[in-house]
Amino acid sequence: MSTPTPEVQEEWHRFRSARDAELAQEHGWLTLTSLQWLTEEPAALDHLPGLWSADGAEATLSAAAGDGITLAETGAPVDGTVTASLADEESLLWVYFGGSDGRRIGVELARRGGRCAVRTRDAASAVFTDFDGVPAFGYRSDLVVPGRYAAYPEPVEVPIRTAHPAVDGVHVTVGELMLQLPGAEQEYRLQVSAEGSGRLALAFHDATNNESTAGWRKVVFDAPEPGTSAVTVDFNRAVNYPSAFTAFGTCPMPVGSNIIGIPVEAGEKDPGTRS
Repeated sequence: MSTPTPEVQEEWHRFRSARDAELAQEHGWLTLTSLQWLTEEPAALDHLPGLWSADGAEATLSAAAGDGITLAETGAPVDGTVTASLADEESLLWVYFGGSDGRRIGVELARRGGRCAVRTRDAASAVFTDFDGVPAFGYRSDLVVPGRYAAYPEPVEVPIRTAHPAVDGVHVTVGELMLQLPGAEQEYRLQVSAEGSGRLALAFHDATNNESTAGWRKVVFDAPEPGTSAVTVDFNRAVNYPSAFTAFGTCPMPVGSNIIGIPVEAGEKDPGTRS
């Protein structure tokens, strides 16, 4: 295993610092404390004032000004009835409530599997206040792996499970990644999705899962140049999904065939371990 150059090490440390800073944002993924599904009939929710309901894509909240709920977008108090509509898989930080400034708890509206739910994001969550970075393996140059990418003529929707048993998911597969990892006897053929403009994402299982790492991880890499197939996958940049940090995530699991049968000891570890 070759020793990375100081420049490579520095770039990796910048990546890790940016990743930890992203997770440490106020009302980010580390602050999730509940997930509650909305019904058609207005109903009270645990630990929140007001009455909440949903009919299809539209959610409704009824509250009085004295309840202390404010709209996240404008800061205006909710005094009466407000509504919001979402497409499936969309989320919205809808309102705030609680704390000395009235913003301790952010209430996220989400639509998953055709149903609306709210998730509370509490800035006083111990997962958030105790966070001091995600444990990660040391940098490994041999796990910066060349591969080949073959795009599908059209994206293919593949049904998948998610971190929440009540929520089904879909993996929009745009092509296949072929690569050979150090120590593997076979070349792996894995399904990937698009990740913004010019980027691809591989969600994968490997032999470290549920031991030193969470149940699955994701690594994002650059798509090949037009007319070519060559890509480079840096498994040192493999990251956890939010569901590794909280029981209230609805994160997609990998496509069933995306299993790397050897340990990939690079990237982020299980958040419950220490590096």
